Amino acid sequence: MNDIKELKAVQLDALREVANIGAGHAATALSQMTGSTIMISVPTINIASLEDVPTQISEPEEPIAAVLMHMVGDLTGRTLLVFPRPTAMRLAELMLRRPAGSSTEMGPLEQSAIKEAGNILSGAYMNALSEFMGLMLLPSPPSLAVDMSSAILSTAFLQFGTDRDHVFYVESQFFLQEQNEHLRGFFLLLPDLASLQAILRAVRLA
Repeated sequence: MNDIKELKAVQLDALREVANIGAGHAATALSQMTGSTIMISVPTINIASLEDVPTQISEPEEPIAAVLMHMVGDLTGRTLLVFPRPTAMRLAELMLRRPAGSSTEMGPLEQSAIKEAGNILSGAYMNALSEFMGLMLLPSPPSLAVDMSSAILSTAFLQFGTDRDHVFYVESQFFLQEQNEHLRGFFLLLPDLASLQAILRAVRLA
Protein backbone atom coordinates (compact mmCIF):
# COMPACT_ATOMS: atom_id res chain seq x y z
CA MET A 1 0.00 0.00 0.00
CA ASN A 2 1.99 2.95 -1.29
CA ASP A 3 -0.77 5.30 -2.28
CA ILE A 4 -2.85 7.65 -0.17
CA LYS A 5 -5.95 6.82 -2.23
CA GLU A 6 -5.85 3.19 -1.05
CA LEU A 7 -6.60 4.02 2.59
CA LYS A 8 -9.54 2.14 4.05
CA ALA A 9 -12.13 3.58 6.44
CA VAL A 10 -10.50 2.00 9.51
CA GLN A 11 -7.15 3.54 8.57
CA LEU A 12 -8.71 6.93 8.01
CA ASP A 13 -10.25 6.56 11.48
CA ALA A 14 -6.76 6.14 12.94
CA LEU A 15 -5.65 9.35 11.20
CA ARG A 16 -8.80 11.10 12.37
CA GLU A 17 -7.95 10.17 15.94
CA VAL A 18 -4.47 11.63 15.47
CA ALA A 19 -6.06 14.83 14.11
CA ASN A 20 -8.49 14.86 17.05
CA ILE A 21 -5.63 14.70 19.57
CA GLY A 22 -3.87 17.51 17.70
CA ALA A 23 -7.06 19.59 17.70
CA GLY A 24 -7.41 19.14 21.46
CA HIS A 25 -3.84 20.32 22.06
CA ALA A 26 -4.39 23.25 19.69
CA ALA A 27 -7.60 24.30 21.46
CA THR A 28 -5.84 24.33 24.84
CA ALA A 29 -2.89 26.34 23.51
CA LEU A 30 -5.10 28.85 21.65
CA SER A 31 -7.32 29.31 24.70
CA GLN A 32 -4.26 30.15 26.80
CA MET A 33 -2.89 32.55 24.16
CA THR A 34 -6.16 34.43 23.62
CA GLY A 35 -7.64 34.34 27.12
CA SER A 36 -10.86 32.96 25.57
CA THR A 37 -12.33 29.48 25.82
CA ILE A 38 -11.86 27.94 22.36
CA MET A 39 -13.18 24.49 21.57
CA ILE A 40 -12.43 22.56 18.39
CA SER A 41 -14.94 20.01 17.16
CA VAL A 42 -13.90 16.52 16.09
CA PRO A 43 -12.18 17.29 12.80
CA THR A 44 -13.12 15.71 9.49
CA ILE A 45 -10.22 14.28 7.50
CA ASN A 46 -10.33 13.89 3.75
CA ILE A 47 -8.04 12.94 0.92
CA ALA A 48 -8.11 14.93 -2.28
CA SER A 49 -6.04 15.96 -5.22
CA LEU A 50 -4.41 19.27 -4.38
CA GLU A 51 -5.99 20.91 -7.42
CA ASP A 52 -9.44 20.01 -6.05
CA VAL A 53 -8.83 21.38 -2.55
CA PRO A 54 -9.46 25.10 -3.31
CA THR A 55 -13.13 24.40 -4.05
CA GLN A 56 -13.47 22.61 -0.68
CA ILE A 57 -12.08 25.61 1.19
CA SER A 58 -13.52 28.64 -0.58
CA GLU A 59 -14.46 30.02 -3.96
CA PRO A 60 -11.34 30.01 -6.18
CA GLU A 61 -11.23 33.82 -6.31
CA GLU A 62 -11.93 34.34 -2.61
CA PRO A 63 -8.89 35.54 -0.64
CA ILE A 64 -7.48 33.24 2.00
CA ALA A 65 -4.64 33.43 4.51
CA ALA A 66 -2.30 30.45 4.48
CA VAL A 67 0.47 29.67 6.96
CA LEU A 68 3.12 27.44 5.36
CA MET A 69 5.58 25.40 7.40
CA HIS A 70 8.14 22.82 6.35
CA MET A 71 8.50 19.57 8.27
CA VAL A 72 12.02 18.37 8.99
CA GLY A 73 13.32 15.45 11.00
CA ASP A 74 12.25 11.84 10.50
CA LEU A 75 9.31 12.98 8.35
CA THR A 76 9.62 15.65 5.68
CA GLY A 77 7.10 17.64 3.70
CA ARG A 78 4.95 20.71 4.13
CA THR A 79 1.97 21.73 6.17
CA LEU A 80 -0.43 24.45 5.16
CA LEU A 81 -2.95 25.98 7.54
CA VAL A 82 -5.65 27.81 5.61
CA PHE A 83 -8.31 30.27 6.77
CA PRO A 84 -10.83 32.30 4.76
CA ARG A 85 -9.73 35.93 5.11
CA PRO A 86 -12.56 36.96 7.54
CA THR A 87 -11.65 34.04 9.82
CA ALA A 88 -7.98 35.01 9.69
CA MET A 89 -8.83 38.59 10.68
CA ARG A 90 -10.99 37.38 13.55
CA LEU A 91 -8.24 35.06 14.71
CA ALA A 92 -5.78 37.97 14.65
CA GLU A 93 -8.17 40.01 16.82
CA LEU A 94 -8.37 37.16 19.32
CA MET A 95 -4.61 36.74 19.43
CA LEU A 96 -4.17 40.51 19.90
CA ARG A 97 -7.09 40.59 22.40
CA ARG A 98 -8.94 43.20 20.40
CA PRO A 99 -12.75 43.57 20.11
CA ALA A 100 -14.52 41.82 17.23
CA GLY A 101 -14.58 43.92 14.07
CA SER A 102 -11.83 46.29 15.21
CA SER A 103 -9.23 45.03 12.70
CA THR A 104 -9.88 45.98 9.08
CA GLU A 105 -6.42 45.71 7.51
CA MET A 106 -3.94 42.87 7.61
CA GLY A 107 -0.99 44.92 8.80
CA PRO A 108 2.31 43.66 10.28
CA LEU A 109 0.78 43.05 13.74
CA GLU A 110 -2.15 41.09 12.32
CA GLN A 111 0.15 39.05 10.07
CA SER A 112 2.42 38.24 13.00
CA ALA A 113 -0.60 37.15 15.08
CA ILE A 114 -1.90 34.88 12.28
CA LYS A 115 1.54 33.31 11.86
CA GLU A 116 1.71 32.64 15.60
CA ALA A 117 -1.77 31.07 15.54
CA GLY A 118 -0.67 28.96 12.57
CA ASN A 119 2.46 27.98 14.45
CA ILE A 120 0.38 26.80 17.43
CA LEU A 121 -2.19 24.91 15.36
CA SER A 122 0.20 23.26 12.90
CA GLY A 123 2.60 22.45 15.74
CA ALA A 124 -0.17 20.72 17.69
CA TYR A 125 -1.16 18.57 14.68
CA MET A 126 2.49 17.74 13.95
CA ASN A 127 3.17 16.80 17.58
CA ALA A 128 0.19 14.43 17.53
CA LEU A 129 1.48 12.82 14.33
CA SER A 130 4.99 12.61 15.79
CA GLU A 131 3.71 10.86 18.94
CA PHE A 132 1.50 8.49 16.92
CA MET A 133 4.44 7.41 14.74
CA GLY A 134 7.17 7.56 17.41
CA LEU A 135 9.27 9.75 15.12
CA MET A 136 10.91 13.14 15.49
CA LEU A 137 9.11 15.84 13.56
CA LEU A 138 10.22 19.47 13.70
CA PRO A 139 8.46 22.46 12.12
CA SER A 140 10.22 25.31 10.36
CA PRO A 141 9.36 28.95 11.19
CA PRO A 142 5.99 29.85 9.61
CA SER A 143 5.54 31.99 6.52
CA LEU A 144 2.26 33.70 5.59
CA ALA A 145 0.66 34.18 2.19
CA VAL A 146 -2.58 36.08 1.54
CA ASP A 147 -4.03 35.59 -1.94
CA MET A 148 -6.82 33.87 -3.85
CA SER A 149 -7.16 30.22 -2.83
CA SER A 150 -6.48 29.00 -6.36
CA ALA A 151 -3.22 30.98 -6.52
CA ILE A 152 -1.89 29.87 -3.13
CA LEU A 153 -2.71 26.21 -3.59
CA SER A 154 -1.31 26.08 -7.11
CA THR A 155 1.92 27.58 -5.75
CA ALA A 156 1.99 24.81 -3.15
CA PHE A 157 1.30 22.34 -5.96
CA LEU A 158 4.34 23.56 -7.91
CA GLN A 159 6.55 23.10 -4.85
CA PHE A 160 5.02 19.72 -4.11
CA GLY A 161 5.63 17.98 -7.44
CA THR A 162 3.23 16.02 -9.59
CA ASP A 163 4.18 12.43 -8.68
CA ARG A 164 2.07 12.44 -5.50
CA ASP A 165 -0.47 15.21 -5.72
CA HIS A 166 -2.97 13.78 -3.22
CA VAL A 167 -2.94 15.37 0.22
CA PHE A 168 -4.58 14.93 3.61
CA TYR A 169 -6.74 17.87 4.55
CA VAL A 170 -8.37 18.28 7.93
CA GLU A 171 -11.33 20.60 8.40
CA SER A 172 -11.72 21.97 11.92
CA GLN A 173 -14.54 24.02 13.42
CA PHE A 174 -13.50 26.41 16.19
CA PHE A 175 -16.13 27.42 18.74
CA LEU A 176 -15.53 30.57 20.80
CA GLN A 177 -17.60 29.88 23.87
CA GLU A 178 -17.88 33.36 25.39
CA GLN A 179 -18.59 35.02 22.03
CA ASN A 180 -20.82 32.19 20.75
CA GLU A 181 -18.94 32.29 17.43
CA HIS A 182 -17.92 29.56 15.03
CA LEU A 183 -14.80 29.77 12.87
CA ARG A 184 -13.52 27.33 10.26
CA GLY A 185 -9.99 26.38 9.28
CA PHE A 186 -8.19 23.75 7.23
CA PHE A 187 -4.95 21.92 7.94
CA LEU A 188 -3.25 20.40 4.89
CA LEU A 189 -0.52 17.80 5.22
CA LEU A 190 1.67 17.40 2.14
CA PRO A 191 4.20 14.68 2.99
CA ASP A 192 7.13 13.90 0.70
CA LEU A 193 6.97 10.50 -0.95
CA ALA A 194 9.11 8.64 1.63
CA SER A 195 7.18 10.26 4.50
CA LEU A 196 3.84 9.41 2.89
CA GLN A 197 4.86 5.76 2.70
CA ALA A 198 5.97 5.86 6.37
CA ILE A 199 2.58 7.32 7.40
CA LEU A 200 0.72 4.71 5.35
CA ARG A 201 2.75 1.92 6.98
CA ALA A 202 2.07 3.31 10.47
CA VAL A 203 -1.66 3.63 9.78
CA ARG A 204 -1.85 0.10 8.37
CA LEU A 205 -0.37 -1.22 11.62
CA ALA A 206 -2.58 0.97 13.86
